[in-house]
Amino acid sequence: MIQKIFTPKVLVIGGIIVFAALMRLIPIYPNFTPIGAMALFAGAHIANRKIALGIPLAAMLLSDIFLGFHPMMLPVYLGFVLMVLIGGLMRNKISVATVAGGAIGGSLVFFIITNFAVWVGGTLYPLTMQGLVHCYIAAIPFFHTSLLGDLFYSGVFFGSFYFLTRYYPALKQA
Repeated sequence: MIQKIFTPKVLVIGGIIVFAALMRLIPIYPNFTPIGAMALFAGAHIANRKIALGIPLAAMLLSDIFLGFHPMMLPVYLGFVLMVLIGGLMRNKISVATVAGGAIGGSLVFFIITNFAVWVGGTLYPLTMQGLVHCYIAAIPFFHTSLLGDLFYSGVFFGSFYFLTRYYPALKQA
């Protein structure tokens, strides 16, 4: 029974996920984290949707215990849930183009959701169309780094897994 649970594929994917969660705790560069790429990867490689959705949320929750809880948790977590769903659209169609497109699309969705929530729930910008535009403009530097992080870590996760499956065929098993 345990052998069915801890297959080589599960162990490799689990290692990638643990790495992503730990990297969130290490401040490298603001918003240059692997969580979005991990959500995309989980959606693309984990067939059980509940597990795929739970992985980035669990990683976020565990790291938020150390980093601190904040009022933007709901839109942030929702953004990662949508990235898992984008990853699910890539299942069985994984290529450089779909991974790059998924990372860019996921970054855009995350940017739109989280900054809309900042505008609606905050006091920094007036609740006008001009206030919304200013909110998105002010967030562009954060988008730049999160997009680069999503692209970089997606390349690392998907690329590493691709090369590992070529040398260890057992990883291709569901």
